[in-house]
Amino acid sequence: MTNNSLPHETAADIPQCVARALQEDVGHGDITALLIPAEKDAQAVVICRDQAVICGRPWVDEVFRQLDPNTSIEWHIDEGDEVSPNQRLFTLSGNARVLLTGERAALNFLQTLSATATLARQYASLAINNNVRILDTRKTIPGLRLAQKYAVTVGGCDNHRLGLHDAFLIKENHIAACGGIAQAVAQARTIAADKTVEVEVESLEELQQALAAKADVVMLDNFTPEDIDALKDMDFGETKIEVSGNITEKTVQQYISSVVNYISSGSLTKHIQAVDLSMRLVS
Repeated sequence: MTNNSLPHETAADIPQCVARALQEDVGHGDITALLIPAEKDAQAVVICRDQAVICGRPWVDEVFRQLDPNTSIEWHIDEGDEVSPNQRLFTLSGNARVLLTGERAALNFLQTLSATATLARQYASLAINNNVRILDTRKTIPGLRLAQKYAVTVGGCDNHRLGLHDAFLIKENHIAACGGIAQAVAQARTIAADKTVEVEVESLEELQQALAAKADVVMLDNFTPEDIDALKDMDFGETKIEVSGNITEKTVQQYISSVVNYISSGSLTKHIQAVDLSMRLVS
């Protein structure tokens, strides 16, 4: 169910993402760490206090690489592993000041990305043995777009478009500004014929217009399960059908249908609860 490969674009983003986090947290220096003798070495363990899917190892590694590449990290779990409360995740060895300075930045990445992967795993488990794909949205934490989208795939769900640049998503205001669905789709084909063209619709009439315009994907926005069931005899041709709008892990199964190819939910990245992690010096 998991896909733990790190996309090139995401891997390339990690150093600058971590650098921003360290600058934000450390600033001109960790004054509390100065209480510790500069030459003192230590060992620390990080434990997860929750049932969770762990995600974010590359970000943790990068935090301590940037602070001190001599820091040793021994991981006791793999990316995407499900862990139990009080399970040890990794052991750190190195300069005591470095371990304590990097603690919060490292755990912030790990708790957030693990939360995203954990929720994605819950969604994915609800769609097992169905052809529907569960997608995330652009409702991500600012600055963590690529990281959270990677975490979604670690959890077993899929990505929608990464941003505004890689696919068309024509919504109500675009339709109004262009003069109609047909005009908007035609213009999109002119601008970038190789990009996916998706149209968000709010009624059966708009759905029919989007199908007539041969959109690649039509998003049914805030359609009820009953609305979707009523479409089971409609011919969609080669157009894929996506449903979206206030879908949570409690309701997602209601939208699984032979009509539906994709279910997208912003909850995957915004309705998350950080995983409880704890770091303790052991020597």
